[in-house]
Amino acid sequence: MESLTVSKRSCDHSGKPNIRDTRSAPSESLRSTKELHVLEEEDEGYEGEDEYREDAADTVKLQIENVKLNGQGDRPATAESGPKSFRMAGSRVESVCSRYGSSTQYDSRPSTGTRVTSAQVGRRTISRASSRRSRRGSATSRNQDRGHSSESEEDGDIRDINSEMELRTVDINDDKAWDTDLEGEESSTSYDHTGKTAYIECCKRLGIIPASYFLRHMQENELVMKHHGLGAQGMKAIAMALVSNTTVLNLNLRDNWLGSTGGFAICDMLKENCFITEIDLSDNRLGTVVAEALSQIFIQNDTLRRVTLAGNEFDDKAAGYFADALLGATKIEYLNLSHNNFGENAGVALGPAISENTSLKELDLSWNHLRRKGAIAVAMGVKNNVFMKKVNLSWNGFGLEGSIALADAVKNNSVLEELDIGNNRITTEGAVLIGKGLSLNETLQVLKMGQNPMQTGGCWAICAAILKNPSCVLKHIDFSDILVNEDFTEIFKQVQEQIPDIKMWHGGMEPPLKPKARIPPMMKLASYIEKHDLRLVDFFNKFDKDKSMSVTHEEFIQGLEETGINLTEEEIASLIEELDKDGDGEINYSEMVIGHTDFKETQRLSVTSMRPLTS
Repeated sequence: MESLTVSKRSCDHSGKPNIRDTRSAPSESLRSTKELHVLEEEDEGYEGEDEYREDAADTVKLQIENVKLNGQGDRPATAESGPKSFRMAGSRVESVCSRYGSSTQYDSRPSTGTRVTSAQVGRRTISRASSRRSRRGSATSRNQDRGHSSESEEDGDIRDINSEMELRTVDINDDKAWDTDLEGEESSTSYDHTGKTAYIECCKRLGIIPASYFLRHMQENELVMKHHGLGAQGMKAIAMALVSNTTVLNLNLRDNWLGSTGGFAICDMLKENCFITEIDLSDNRLGTVVAEALSQIFIQNDTLRRVTLAGNEFDDKAAGYFADALLGATKIEYLNLSHNNFGENAGVALGPAISENTSLKELDLSWNHLRRKGAIAVAMGVKNNVFMKKVNLSWNGFGLEGSIALADAVKNNSVLEELDIGNNRITTEGAVLIGKGLSLNETLQVLKMGQNPMQTGGCWAICAAILKNPSCVLKHIDFSDILVNEDFTEIFKQVQEQIPDIKMWHGGMEPPLKPKARIPPMMKLASYIEKHDLRLVDFFNKFDKDKSMSVTHEEFIQGLEETGINLTEEEIASLIEELDKDGDGEINYSEMVIGHTDFKETQRLSVTSMRPLTS
């Protein structure tokens, strides 16, 4: 009967089974069994070599069984020496292997009976060690096996026929049903969306220690790494990881001394990362060289919405780059350029760009040096922009010129909701001008004008402008560090009646005016004498009409009126009491001299006590 047998263990490189023509397979299997018995009979003829013969026979059995089970084997070289029976066994094993479709040669030496091919690891084979455990019983059972050789042959034929019938039912087109050595385990690798692997590899390459905080929080939406001292090298590694990171949306790298090198690494990362929407790079000393690269990022990146670049030593040249970015950027809604070195030229460059920008909702230019023409240009930009709702221009120095431009901006802008112009050298006159613009504004809700030298008069002018505008919607007014008086308190009460929910802050009430120091009447008397270069006796003679060297109280009062000395009634009474020592109702010349001398001595002592001590 002709049949096709398929070995599950023997497959080609594509995983398909090898189909062999195995006509007459049962007879070949039978011959192999008979050859094994002949080999065993020949081995008995060698006296004194029992162990050697047993080892050779067991090895042949192992090799034959392995061929049946696996259909493949190693290719060690065939031995050229050894006993006759062993060489015959080796040649017969090779012939048997050729019938089973294996091209592998087997070593005829007993020591190479075990198979070591790595591709065959894990397959079921017969161990040589298990054969040795049954070696002692093999000699006694050899004669019994010869007696039943005919039965073994019949059983072998039946087994071969059964295996052929089983293989006929196998679907050779089913790749999953075949077990082959050529199919290795496929290693599944998942995409690292956090960038952790790239970060560790980059740290190794740069020779730096990975930041444990970054590894712990790199899977969160908000990553805050301010004040970590990363430096340029540390930023390079983090930027490499953030290129492929898909979880971080808000990145805070404030105060890490990144410098220009770290700044360029951030720019390269932002070119690839399309998930970060908010970034804070404040206080990193990026410098003007990085400003140009950042301006290109603002134009190209469609994801960034909020950018903070405070305290990075940007100058007027950098302002030109940011002006280009404001003209080209269409997605950034918040931009913080505070605490930099923008001067007058920077304001001239930024003003027109602010006017044309269509995406900014909030702009912070505080703590710069925007003055004169620069301040006017920025104010004009705020006036013409119809999208911004919040502007911070505090701590710049707008002065009176800038106040005029700001008044025009407040008057004409119909979108702005919050304006901070604190500490800008705005005087009372400037506050009055801004108040005129405020009297026509209908959108401004928050006005901050604290720490300006406009005094209580400027605050009063702002409140008066609010009263003139029935459409005013102000809710917060900040007059921090500005002292106000009772007049302001009264007018602000009227503002509260018009806008009940309005809130106001100021620097407190002005202290009450101190009363002028009371001038002693004797000092006025002495000052008159010194001013007219008179002797005391000559002064007394103006009072003493009868030359008696004594005057009554009435004569003394009349004389004071004639001299033109400005004394109140209380001062005159105090002076008479001081000069009339004996209280007899008259003032004589001696009492005048004593009173004048005592006053001079008192003045001298007071001056001496106020003089600083010197060594």
